[in-house]
Amino acid sequence: MASDLPMTPELEQIDGEIHDIFRALQNGFQKMDKIKDSNRQAKQLEDLTGKMKECKRLIKEFDRILKDEESNNPPEVNKQLNDRKQFMIKELNSYVTLRKTYQSSLGNNNKRVELFDMGAGSSEPAAEDNIQMASAMTNQQLIDTGRNQMDQTDQAIERSKMVVAQTVETGAQTAATLTQQTEQMKRIGNELDSVHFSLKKASQLVKEIGRQVATDKCIMAFLFLIVLGVIAIIVVKIVHPNNKNIRDIPGLAPPAQNYQIGNRKLLWADAFIGL
Repeated sequence: MASDLPMTPELEQIDGEIHDIFRALQNGFQKMDKIKDSNRQAKQLEDLTGKMKECKRLIKEFDRILKDEESNNPPEVNKQLNDRKQFMIKELNSYVTLRKTYQSSLGNNNKRVELFDMGAGSSEPAAEDNIQMASAMTNQQLIDTGRNQMDQTDQAIERSKMVVAQTVETGAQTAATLTQQTEQMKRIGNELDSVHFSLKKASQLVKEIGRQVATDKCIMAFLFLIVLGVIAIIVVKIVHPNNKNIRDIPGLAPPAQNYQIGNRKLLWADAFIGL
């Protein structure tokens, strides 16, 4: 059974070795039915027992590495890897049960058969409680136990399929969300370009207005100086009307001179009339 789960190279190697052992166990037990000699059957069973011990060691190594990397993996991946470990344990227990059946037929009822713990936090009995003597169970009980474990394995496979389906659906939803966010980011980028262009035009307009204001201020200052100069001249002419150093402003003749000229004209007119 090949695994498509996300694994590290070390876990993947161990999973592959366990898979090879399961295939060898399956082929070995199939050959048991074809062997008629009890001695050869016993030797074949001994070889299979050695493979099961190696498989047990690899499963423990798999569990150790899985616990070390548990904090680095997402919860969904940890759940899938734990389900994979449970499947391997149940698969091995099914072969252990089958081995007990052949041992009973060969009369080897004094050897112990270890059933593995189903994992931390599960409702299965502890490993110490699962160690039973082969002589304490009949062949029918062994067959029923094997069938129950196979049913549990099928249920675990179905749960794994459901998890995979949910993962695929979540991935599709995530891809759709990322597509929408990408389009939204493109629109935001276009809007930012428009805002940048508007700010640039506004900056140019502010500079032009600033130059116009500076020019107007210069003109107003110049006009203010002219007005001050005119006012100063008028004040000086009024205060010192006979000061010849100050030239008259056109249109602003001293009022006193006008009055004298008018008097002269009146005196001239009276003298003319007297004659």
